[in-house]
Parts: sequence; C-alpha cells; structure tokens
Amino acid sequence: MIDIDGYLAVLGVARPAAPTAEALWALHRAQVERVAYETLDNQLGRPTSIDAAESVARILRGRGGYCFHLNGAFAALLTALGYDVTLHRAGVQDEVEDPEGPGGDHLALTVGLDGERWLVDTGLAGGMYEPLPLREGTYTQGPFTYAMAPSAVVPGGWRFTHDPRGAFTAMVFAPEPVELSSFAAEHHRLSTSPESGFVRVLQAQLRDAEGVDMLRGCVLRRIDAEGTYERTIDSADDWYDVLADVFHLNLTDVDAPARAALWHRVHAAHQEWAAAGERATTL
Repeated sequence: MIDIDGYLAVLGVARPAAPTAEALWALHRAQVERVAYETLDNQLGRPTSIDAAESVARILRGRGGYCFHLNGAFAALLTALGYDVTLHRAGVQDEVEDPEGPGGDHLALTVGLDGERWLVDTGLAGGMYEPLPLREGTYTQGPFTYAMAPSAVVPGGWRFTHDPRGAFTAMVFAPEPVELSSFAAEHHRLSTSPESGFVRVLQAQLRDAEGVDMLRGCVLRRIDAEGTYERTIDSADDWYDVLADVFHLNLTDVDAPARAALWHRVHAAHQEWAAAGERATTL
C-alpha cells in the first residue's frame, strides 16, 4: 500500500474522480516539475531499494531518484487511481539501435487509455513533459521536439528519440510486461559500481513547461527556448542552495560531516574534470 493522498499532496494535484486523460496529463506534468531526477544517495554511499512503497516514501520526504524509483512510484500511484499501467524493460541508447535490444538500464511505462496506449515516463532525466502516443511521428513539448517510432530490432517495441539538446539520444523499450523486481540487479550495478555514471557523477534534473534545469557535479545548466545558460557553482553553500531551491530536495537527513564530505567529493571531481579538459585542449 502507498500513501496516495500524501503523494498527491506533494504533486499538488487533487485526487481525480476517475482515471481520465486530463488527470493523467496533470499528474505527469506535476511529477516531472516537482520530483527531481537525482542520484544523491549513490554519492552519499547509501543506495536505496526500488520497492515502489519505499520510493513513494522517499518522494514524501522531499527526495526523488532515477527511473526505477520515479517510474516505479508513479506506476504504483496510477494503478491505485485506476489506470491500466504496464511496466517495460527499456534501455537508453545511441544513434544506432542496439541489436541486442533494451539493456534494462531503464524502466518505461505505458498506459492504456481510450483505446490507445501512451508512453508515460517521469524518469527520463529531463525528457518528456507529457505522455506521448505509441504512434510514429514527431512531437513538440515546450522547446523540445521528440520522435516516436517502432523499434528497428525489437518486434512490437518502440523507440523514443530525444531532442538534440537532451541529456541522452534515445530510449528503446520492449512490449512485454515486466515486474519492478526484475530491475533489482541492474539497479544494484548502477547504484554501487565505481564504473556507473550514477556513482561517478552527481546528477539532478527537473523538467517544466518551458525547459529543463540540469545539475551535473558543480555545473548548473538551464535549457529553454532562449538557449542554454550555464554556470559553475564554486561554494558548498551555493551548491546546497541550488539543490533545495531549484530541485526542491530536502536534505535534512544529511548531517554536517556528510554534507562536507559530499561537497568535497563533487568539487574535487569537477576540478579533476576541468583540469583534464584544459590539458586536452592544450595538447
């Protein structure tokens, strides 16, 4: 069981009287606006589970997560509200579709509504603002244009292509339904392996109607119709203010020593990256 009313209060959405398209769109927009895609607990060395009830409890505490947390929680909410929700094995990919199909590093959702299925995904790191139909075509949401097309290698699967300014190129998902527990092993790898980007680099992202805010390490970036604005955050106080004010993250459970250690790790990684980039341009 999940706390439906508490979840809806975080989203600022009244409980819908019925599982309608209007309500689904409102819920999707609210989740991507208010619940951050973030990897803080990985950097803090305290990886979480992907149990849906635990993910909902995280959201109620003012935290977010990545796809397994965000879409797992959102699927539980939609199901509790009466929607026809299916979980799918998915994977983030590059320009050429992987012949092996989706690798399972992403959880995608579809919802059946009014005789049509829709891609519903609140865990795509600054991706969709609203659901997209499983129909080939291009779709504009705010300053970004996306594409949907049948997968070239997975029968019955679909490929979502991000806007060129997005944080990734594409996502492919298979048609078969899966259980949330089937992602446990991949979640463990992504949240604990030293090779995982979710461990090596702190990330936080929030989407809104006009664009997306993205934090990678110490670099805060805003992408919208006006272009891309970027700044480097060089003090711990400013960095924690950004996490709270821009990404709405509640870090009251992180004590002062842990905060200092996290900032030191993130700032040191940024300096190392910046030095490497400078060396590369001068060689």
